[in-house]
Amino acid sequence: MTYSSRRGFLKLGLLAGVASALPGILRAEGARVYAPARTAWRTFELRTTIVPPAGQGATQVWLPLPDLATDWQRTRDDRWSGNAMKTEIVTDPASGARMLRASFAADEAAPTLTLISTVETRDRVIDWSANTPAQEDPAVLRAALAPSRMKPLDGVVLKTARSITAGATTDVEKVRAIYDWIVATCHREPSVPGCGPGDIAAVLTQTGYAGKCADLNGLFVGLARASGVPARDVYGVRVAPSAFDYKQLGGTPEKLSGAQHCRAEVWLEDYGWVAMDPADVLKVMRQEREDWIKDRENPLIAPVDAALFGNWEGNWIAYNTASDVILPGSSAGPLPFLMYPQGENRAGRFDELAADTFSYKITAEEVGA
Repeated sequence: MTYSSRRGFLKLGLLAGVASALPGILRAEGARVYAPARTAWRTFELRTTIVPPAGQGATQVWLPLPDLATDWQRTRDDRWSGNAMKTEIVTDPASGARMLRASFAADEAAPTLTLISTVETRDRVIDWSANTPAQEDPAVLRAALAPSRMKPLDGVVLKTARSITAGATTDVEKVRAIYDWIVATCHREPSVPGCGPGDIAAVLTQTGYAGKCADLNGLFVGLARASGVPARDVYGVRVAPSAFDYKQLGGTPEKLSGAQHCRAEVWLEDYGWVAMDPADVLKVMRQEREDWIKDRENPLIAPVDAALFGNWEGNWIAYNTASDVILPGSSAGPLPFLMYPQGENRAGRFDELAADTFSYKITAEEVGA
């Protein structure tokens, strides 16, 4: 194991142990705690209400459905209401990602659709000491090693991956090196619209190693794939504040239209799919305080840096892991990912980031079991 790998694992274990044993002392002394832990399931009602523009011909909308059944998330049900002339659940033909499609008549004066998904979540954690061989469908792993439109695996991506992982002999060491390189080299750029386009070659050649979560976690995924480690993005939305008082790591349940967040995971044979989120480390470094913190050892940053290599907090709901998404029935081309409501009419595809003019609202409410 490389030095950076040993350092990361030791730091993670130390912080997790201290945080669970002495949270009162840590808080009293002013140190920060960020230590996701396996706890009881939480249940959220995730509500998306969309009001497409009227008077512009026949209209279609597509809303992503929380589509993962895992040991950290499960969907109870999806239900919807509105005045669409047709609603149906459809899937992206390549990935199988599910979405609700609604069609509105050209003369509908006030089109509207509300989707409510009831989803259970909990913190996602890993025990690095438990080496238990895991199994996965070979087709799933092949897909997690393939390039996509925004994730080429040749050229500058391959060159960078080889440089980062030189000397690493195991997949864990490769992943650790890539995670550390992104946190040490890249930075979050708040001016990037939405979650960023996810163009990882551009991050390496045009943006100064800057971007947002779809760019930075997307880069992590691309570098892992180029290094021979299966990896994928996980697209979702934050639905509640962080339990550890990090304002940048939570959402405001009453207004989640801008709370979309892309995470990542890698396949490691002794552990299965493992959570990763270097982009959130960079978000805390750049935006948790007014000043830009560039020291990973800073007491505000270190717990997050350690924990997000293998863990994440359950205040977030995943939609899918799909890329190059086809919207069934759409006249436009594929999307790099499906994390926002989508729509189109005779004027073309709506701007997914214009939640006010496109007019959609996303909220969440935590409900009893």
